[in-house]
Amino acid sequence: SFRGELCLCDWRYRRMRTTIDKRIQTGVGIGVDFKEEKCKVVEEAKNQLTQYFNGERKVFDLPLLLVGTDFQKKVWEALLKIPYGKTSSYMALSKRLENVKAIRAVASANGANAISIIVPCHRIVGSNGDLVGYAGGLPAKKKLLYLENALHKNQLSLF
Repeated sequence: SFRGELCLCDWRYRRMRTTIDKRIQTGVGIGVDFKEEKCKVVEEAKNQLTQYFNGERKVFDLPLLLVGTDFQKKVWEALLKIPYGKTSSYMALSKRLENVKAIRAVASANGANAISIIVPCHRIVGSNGDLVGYAGGLPAKKKLLYLENALHKNQLSLF
């Protein structure tokens, strides 16, 4: 946390781990390394995530510090507007941002999200409904969407 706001809640092992960590460290002006400590917002994030995974919470209520470019922040703020149990696509997100030509930039910003689950980048699927890249891996994305009933559980799954 930084100034009582959550700025990082992400998958420990992911392709962009170093890049995201460096962006946050630079953005909040902290030293070379993160330090692990208890604080109110982290404890509340743990509590709300536990409620989410237990099916008791659909909306997170945490103070967030989105660290990135203005464009990235706009994408992440748009992600926050995708309701629990719903999905969207990169194209729909680009349209919501009134910049259809920015679809690749939207996808890149989505992948650079450092507050996974709480900023629901897992709710973005391909235009055809296929599951597409996710920092936590596609199996994790699939489980999150099943948890939210955003995928049809009764549909035959071969994988």
